[in-house]
Amino acid sequence: MNLSTKELHIKAKNINVSINLPASKSISNRALILNALAYSPYDIQNLSDCDDTRVTVKALDSNDRMFDIGAAGTAMRFLTAFLSKTVGEWVITGSERMKQRPIKLLVDALNSLGARIEYIEKEGYPPLKIFGSALTGGEIKLNGGISSQYISALMMIAPYMQNGLKILLEGNVISVPYIEMTVRMMTEFGATVEFKDNTISIEPQTYNPIQYKVESDWSAASYWYEILSLVGSGEVFLRGLNKNSYQGDSKVAELFEQLGVKTEFKPEGVLLTPTGKAVSRFEYDFVNQPDLAQTFAVTCCLKGISFNFRGLQTLKIKETDRIAALINELDKLGFILTEPAEGQLAWDGEKSSINLFEEKAPIPSISTYEDHRMAMAFAPAAIVTPIIIEEPQVVTKSYPNFWNDIEKLNT
Repeated sequence: MNLSTKELHIKAKNINVSINLPASKSISNRALILNALAYSPYDIQNLSDCDDTRVTVKALDSNDRMFDIGAAGTAMRFLTAFLSKTVGEWVITGSERMKQRPIKLLVDALNSLGARIEYIEKEGYPPLKIFGSALTGGEIKLNGGISSQYISALMMIAPYMQNGLKILLEGNVISVPYIEMTVRMMTEFGATVEFKDNTISIEPQTYNPIQYKVESDWSAASYWYEILSLVGSGEVFLRGLNKNSYQGDSKVAELFEQLGVKTEFKPEGVLLTPTGKAVSRFEYDFVNQPDLAQTFAVTCCLKGISFNFRGLQTLKIKETDRIAALINELDKLGFILTEPAEGQLAWDGEKSSINLFEEKAPIPSISTYEDHRMAMAFAPAAIVTPIIIEEPQVVTKSYPNFWNDIEKLNT
């Protein structure tokens, strides 16, 4: 094995592990921006140690005028807004994939609120030249079907706009839990925010410096639910998860009941145990939890559970086109998925001629497309068949200790 691939075969028939999950990336990145806007003297406690958070920390602590945020989409969106109100001239760029991820909606919104942002290369995409200054603010209309990170980026800097900000969300609003997370965190930092009837209203005000601790990541927890669902025996304890979580992906606890995993909340975290019961078909609208789609697609296929997922509109503009990536890589395991309509993904039980269990069958090699969630969602497939994960280091984007934790399954 070279450094660009990792061969996996998880032989555990019964598991009993306790896992220290990474801190929530979503909360960490919001907390960093709010902390900076509050001019807080306090460090954020239990900050995520992932790539996305590191680049945000580096940018906020830097005296440089140019920032390369690599593949960190959250950092690109949040820092674009933050820098637009920070006096000075700034350049923000990223990886080649980042230069293909659209940012025009956010740039147009900021420019309409008094910012001055220009494109350095391709119109509508990073890299950006930002001329930071005081923003006038006002009222804007946004399509509610866009990434919630655009909306959160605008919300967090809104208290410092001269006229405040009113956002009118039109159409079907997706990823609402992430908007509500931003509302709740802004409130914790002392701001007053109203989110009602698809309208977000924020008056001019300031944040208060506070001591803030980040909870563990429910998105990362999903891979352990997947593992226990596939093994079907034993228990997994996940530290640092809260029942009354800010994270929309905490829905994973309820959803995995349909795939044979029970969740019991304890003071220090959650205990997962198998029930031995699973549905024969899984249908769900992931509009509020798009980051869980890969976990559920792989789990359902490997358990022989047909499915139809909806609400996946934003998956095409993530680290990769996740719908296309799932179709391609699950095909390598013998599962034929379809995209019945925009924002949907389905499997009706159809399989190809590939037989992973034939003697001398080649080990499937899973491409990860610079996408941490592709690597982590497919890793549990090694319970069923040996697999190769390409570019395994991509997990550092959100869960740097993932492979070390996976090794616990074979000890």
